Amino acid sequence: MTTGAPTSPHPTTRPRRSRLRRYLPLGVAGWLVLEIWLLTLVAGAAGGFAVFLLLVAGFVAGSVVIKRAGRRAFQSLNEALQRGGSPERGGGNGLMMLGGLLLMIPGLVSDVAGLLLLVPPVQKAVSRYAENALDKRLRTAAPGSFGDAFQQARIHRPDGKVVQGEVIREDDRPEPGEQYPPLTR
Repeated sequence: MTTGAPTSPHPTTRPRRSRLRRYLPLGVAGWLVLEIWLLTLVAGAAGGFAVFLLLVAGFVAGSVVIKRAGRRAFQSLNEALQRGGSPERGGGNGLMMLGGLLLMIPGLVSDVAGLLLLVPPVQKAVSRYAENALDKRLRTAAPGSFGDAFQQARIHRPDGKVVQGEVIREDDRPEPGEQYPPLTR
């Protein structure tokens, strides 16, 4: 039976999975095994109570860092809105929040990674690397993809202040007591 649709000489194959989707579960499993192994080593050397205190201290420090970074981000947004602009670009507060989250996750490797993200030179390097990787990915985005749409929105963003409102022409004004007609598109 034929449907009229062209048939491919090659059998249909599944799309190829990205490396990230292929190796992420393996990486997470290896990270968990490493965290548990390090915690047992520290517990054997210093005792279980010391490990418990380390985990609680990491959780408390992470929550303080996240709270502080959130306040900074909110303050920056508030100041930008008051002066009529947009907030400064940069991933400082986001990387601080990520560092706080890594501190809150139980484990020593995540604590070290979280503490490293709190160091300003490391933040700048990670931010620069992430921005370059994102720009590279956006430049090589296929036409019609989400990345292409994002790139087009970035390119065609208007400069200047935008005032939210509605344009009403003199000939469209209703008589006193009448309501404005709903907008149609």
